[in-house]
Amino acid sequence: MPITLSECSYGYRRGHLVLDRLTLVFPEGVTLLLGPNGAGKSTLLAISASGFAPRTGSVSYRGLDPAKGQDRKSFRRAVAWMPQHISPIPGLTVRDQVAYMGWLKGLTRKDSWSRAAETLEAVELADLMERRSHELSGGQLRRVGLAQALVHEAEVILMDEPTAGLDPAQRETFRRLVKQVSAHAHVVISTHQIEDISQLYESVIVLDRGRVRFQGETSDFLRNGDAVTAYRRLVSGEV
Repeated sequence: MPITLSECSYGYRRGHLVLDRLTLVFPEGVTLLLGPNGAGKSTLLAISASGFAPRTGSVSYRGLDPAKGQDRKSFRRAVAWMPQHISPIPGLTVRDQVAYMGWLKGLTRKDSWSRAAETLEAVELADLMERRSHELSGGQLRRVGLAQALVHEAEVILMDEPTAGLDPAQRETFRRLVKQVSAHAHVVISTHQIEDISQLYESVIVLDRGRVRFQGETSDFLRNGDAVTAYRRLVSGEV
């Protein structure tokens, strides 16, 4: 997956950088972005999706630079982003909300409407598509967020903590959906959990304090006891 960040820096307040001159090329396939809370995972994905503009450096995908007006629409059509917090849009049904996101990504109204129904069925919300989105539970809203990321058939899908708040059955549904989506799109999923790594992910990136501490294939990560131990120490705050 040729999403490339070159010398990217970003901070939320003066004098503190969450990312400091970070250079990273995301791998193809399904990638797990690991790191403790506050590591910079959400910021990294937001910049990669052009949701945030880096203070310095650049982001590119297949030659598209979202900082350039003529590239931004094509970049955002190719790259989907599911943020950590999904908000219902007041007054809209579930299908309305997903279709609206598809329209924002460049689909026609007709196509966005039909694709909304298809993606809601894929995330097992077809029976709720006419309900007002603000009436959904937290777990259901997260599946709406996934449908919003899938509706325009992006080439790359970035997901920030997508299983937060899901019960075991919903997490299993999510894993099944990721396997289906990965047949035609590259996927990056951020989390601080390491369950089921070998069953779903092909690559692992460990981020801590805005820096990449490990990047490689999942098999290498699992074979490398030092990498696994180092990650657990990061999460526990020992380093």
